[in-house]
Amino acid sequence: MRKLSLAAAAAAATFAMPLMAAGEPVVIKIPRLTVEAAGKLAHAAMESCRKQGIQIGVTVVDRSGDPMVVLRDTLAPRITLEVSRQKAYTAVNFNAATSAMANRFTQPFSVGKVDGLVFSAGGVPIEAAGNIVGAVGVSGAATGEQDEACAMDGVGAIQFELETAGI
Repeated sequence: MRKLSLAAAAAAATFAMPLMAAGEPVVIKIPRLTVEAAGKLAHAAMESCRKQGIQIGVTVVDRSGDPMVVLRDTLAPRITLEVSRQKAYTAVNFNAATSAMANRFTQPFSVGKVDGLVFSAGGVPIEAAGNIVGAVGVSGAATGEQDEACAMDGVGAIQFELETAGI
């Protein structure tokens, strides 16, 4: 009796699984940002802010939100490291600039209350050939708009490579 119920359960599980279409891949290739590109982007963002006399922290994360490059300028406060990481993490997870989400999650118990998310300007997603490959977060300027401008300048430093990536 027990063997019969195990066989019935196995058969039910087999039929409950969705069938794979013919020719459908079983492995997905995922584009990744190189550490060299992330470093070039981070240094360009920092240099952009330096030209304005602003000391910042900058973090570049991969598509999973894990830090690849973290820089803090000589006089930037320590807190810029954590805030820049959180801005980058938020931008990559929502695939949107954090400035576009500033007023989006203001209700109590909304996703905006989740630890590690920051919805102030300064986080920008990085895309290559239509695929999100990471994000950059900048913190330390007087305004989030200045943070975001430096982040965008960083992305601009590798924009040609991103657009021509053979993905």
